[in-house]
Amino acid sequence: MARTDEIIAKTAPGHLIDHNLIDREVESLCDGMVRYEKRPAKRRDGSVVEGLYNAWIIFNNPKQYNSYTTDMVKATILAFRRASVDREVNAVVFTGVGDKAFCTGGNTKEYAEYYAGNPQEYRQYMRLFNDMVSAILGCDRPVICRVNGMRIGGGQEIGMAADFSIAQDLANFGQAGPKHGSAAIGGATDFLPLMIGCEQAMVSGTLCEPFSAHKAARLGIIADVVPALKVGGKFVANPTVITDRFLDEYGRIVQGEFKTGADFKAGQAQIKEGEIDLSLLDEKVEELCAKLLDTFPECMTKSLEELRKPKLQAWNLNKENSRAWLALNMMNEARTGFRAFNEGTKETGREIDFVKLRQGLAKGTPWTEELIESLMPTGQK
Repeated sequence: MARTDEIIAKTAPGHLIDHNLIDREVESLCDGMVRYEKRPAKRRDGSVVEGLYNAWIIFNNPKQYNSYTTDMVKATILAFRRASVDREVNAVVFTGVGDKAFCTGGNTKEYAEYYAGNPQEYRQYMRLFNDMVSAILGCDRPVICRVNGMRIGGGQEIGMAADFSIAQDLANFGQAGPKHGSAAIGGATDFLPLMIGCEQAMVSGTLCEPFSAHKAARLGIIADVVPALKVGGKFVANPTVITDRFLDEYGRIVQGEFKTGADFKAGQAQIKEGEIDLSLLDEKVEELCAKLLDTFPECMTKSLEELRKPKLQAWNLNKENSRAWLALNMMNEARTGFRAFNEGTKETGREIDFVKLRQGLAKGTPWTEELIESLMPTGQK
């Protein structure tokens, strides 16, 4: 090994070209709402490797469940670019601050207050979003999504663009589009049929019902799941989810499904009594990073490129027309849905009266400001 060190010192060039697009720190682009950290890489025995790191790209908007603003999208694109060209980086860990959410998608406040009714502006935003997904899919380093909490909507889409996902088992997964005025065409309609099959993809993409981390692991959306809840100082499985049996009395798979009724409420109460500890999640992420360290780097990159192709082919086939449709949709359904979510409350709800809308459209009612206003949760009777 000493001889290898001598060869490296003797043959490494004295000056290395910087392949980053900008020399500013990522954090400066979005007031620290995306953090870029290089953390020392570790071997499988836990010892630190000198001169090698794992790049952590961290969403830092916990008050809005780590939803991404336009500036955060820009910073994320450049963060993945930075990690991709950094010679010292072994792997990328993509995660969020806190234990409530990895990411819940685009920032609905920004959507409702700026992009709603402005399709030409939203089209430009979606171009940035497209570039963010492509930056993840095109990263020269393996990307691990550390699912520290909810992964919903656009958060689910950018999470599925990663190569591996490891989740704490209180996290929920799912889409939100048709419930809030959009369609899951920022990656979910491309990735879900590949990852879990057409029928389950249909369920997730249209009904928008969240599912547990245990079900996500069973379906194949994530690589692994670890407990996060401690009760009496011991880790326990998510008490709101069925984890102790695989089939019900009729032979249907129930492992990973949410409990119902009194059992679900009892599970919620247990969560409130316990404490959330993400140490096992971090251990599992570090373990995977260490395994990736013990590979030839160029062979790893080529393997990533080939294994990503099904996702890339579907994504590249659809992203432009999806961008155009999403922009135009900002004139009616998205304009209404995002406003309802932004202006609604827990008391009034955050969804419109879908039946009233459908009844109006069935009679040929045009989309007008008056119609949209009447559908807001605060205006419902």
